[in-house]
Amino acid sequence: MENWIQNYFRILCDLQLNVGITNASQEVIGREEGYQSYIQWVQTAHEQGGKVMFIGNGGSAGIASHVAIDYSKNGHIRSMAFSDSSAITCLSNDCGYENVFAKQIEFHGNAKDVLVAISSSGRSKNILEAVAVAKKLSCKIVTFSGFDQNNSLRQLGDLNFYIASHSYGFVEVAHLGLIHSLLDYITEVLHQPKEAAGAI
Repeated sequence: MENWIQNYFRILCDLQLNVGITNASQEVIGREEGYQSYIQWVQTAHEQGGKVMFIGNGGSAGIASHVAIDYSKNGHIRSMAFSDSSAITCLSNDCGYENVFAKQIEFHGNAKDVLVAISSSGRSKNILEAVAVAKKLSCKIVTFSGFDQNNSLRQLGDLNFYIASHSYGFVEVAHLGLIHSLLDYITEVLHQPKEAAGAI
């Protein structure tokens, strides 16, 4: 069992350290450039009166809700997730489940916003529809996906984080770790006094 445990967390660590990051032109970029772009976009969105919108299904919806409140509370970055059960059931019933996020982005999104779209498979139709609406609104789009390296979602973002695994568990946990690490950099480094930040 000990070997299994060590191997499990070794794989999880390697997946996050070797995250594939691409830009809007599908060019591979380094982690530092990817992190810098993401952090700049979410901070600029907040400073200009915009927000970060998180969307996902299932476990990814849990991640979206969790990080939205952490980004607001700990990162002081205006954020929201579209995971309210009443909104989801209403819009699913009236507009179809494929539009459950797209409609909410139509209601609340604008060009100052950043959309963070999370999907393990990168194929969820309601996520893809939401991205299409966000593009029309000129939002910045950041995607987190896994499974097939050529999945649809990975082709659509201005910045794309990809986990090279077909395991839901690994992909979901890696996504949460990456999104949280981006927030933690903001709170632990950028929000500290310059003297303290320089000591890290």
